[in-house]
Amino acid sequence: MSRRVVVTGLGALTPIGTGVEKYWQGLLDCRSGANVLEAFDTKEFAVHIGAEVKDFDAAEYLGAKHARTLDRFTHFALASADESVADSGLDLDQEDVTRIGCVWASGIGGLIEIEATHLVYQDRGPRRISPYFIPKLMVNAASGQIAIRFGIQGVNFAVASACASAQHAIGLAFRSIKCGESDVMITGGSEAAITPLGLGGFCSLRALSTRNDDPEGASRPFSLDRDGFLMGEGAGALVLEDLEHATARGADIYCEVLGLGMTDDGFHISAPVPEGTNASRAISMALSEAGKNVDEVQYVNAHGTSTPLNDVMETRAIRATFGDHADRLMVSSTKSQIGHLLGASGAAESVACALALKNQVIPPTINYQTPDPECDLDYVPNEPREASVECLITNSFGFGGHNVTMAFGKI
Repeated sequence: MSRRVVVTGLGALTPIGTGVEKYWQGLLDCRSGANVLEAFDTKEFAVHIGAEVKDFDAAEYLGAKHARTLDRFTHFALASADESVADSGLDLDQEDVTRIGCVWASGIGGLIEIEATHLVYQDRGPRRISPYFIPKLMVNAASGQIAIRFGIQGVNFAVASACASAQHAIGLAFRSIKCGESDVMITGGSEAAITPLGLGGFCSLRALSTRNDDPEGASRPFSLDRDGFLMGEGAGALVLEDLEHATARGADIYCEVLGLGMTDDGFHISAPVPEGTNASRAISMALSEAGKNVDEVQYVNAHGTSTPLNDVMETRAIRATFGDHADRLMVSSTKSQIGHLLGASGAAESVACALALKNQVIPPTINYQTPDPECDLDYVPNEPREASVECLITNSFGFGGHNVTMAFGKI
């Protein structure tokens, strides 16, 4: 069995707005979600900036008592999943819930809870560790809580593959429907790792931009003067559905999921293969499953982290895959606006891709000022672009050498 899979619902919590409408408008308005971090005092850190979700109150949304039993990354997961299910128009009381599942992603999981409970342990001893500690920190807390919230009883698990996590999750949800295992999947990713240890760890890796005096300009993918990524937080959610199932209930459809490619570099835990060989192979695999030739793709939603190594590697991978057609591709990075959502990045970016196909508008790469000779594609600089888009791909790459590409198409 091989079924067609479509996107029928979207949800988003991002540093440029909570909710899909605010997120999309923020992309079109070229807004940056960056600012001086407020979650904790950063004076001892090399980096003082990031992209926080500012307009979401978990206690107000979930109730203070329930919110206290969940980590922030699960707060984000539930809110974005709620929006996606509402957007899809699904009436779960009329559905076979054993055929509805969830694959959810987080690169790190409950880091806030880990740090807070370690302080409790140090100050007050092991008997004061909360019984919610393990259920809050585990990476699969979000997928489990989503199942509980909606009463769904199908395929359910979590994915953790660093910054490729959400794209892996969406891809595996796609495959579950395509092969006939599920009819509907709630999928995506959430991350809330802007903590002292999270920030400090990335500072030690020297992976972050130190442009502390210019937060909004710090994330500048593909520009010559880029100096690292900007930590972000948030979530993206998608409802994927068998096309016949969606059509039978009269669902509005954003786009079709066409193909998935997954590879690994087997090279280095935090650096990509410089030539992008295996990233290119992932792109080719996604296009092969989609049944698309390279000249049928109009847009690449890039991983585009704003790091010196990634942006050159990704450009090389695109050129290696698309050949001469690479010069006709539009390429942009939403990380220029929302920062790097780590394990949730692929979900927020897939939401943007679905909206780009529906609205026929390409989101921009902001802060693009100084071209890099080694990054020589059309990066849709500094303003959105109306364009005819029938097929696009989105890339996600993660520490561990993980490469994931998904192809989406207009329907």
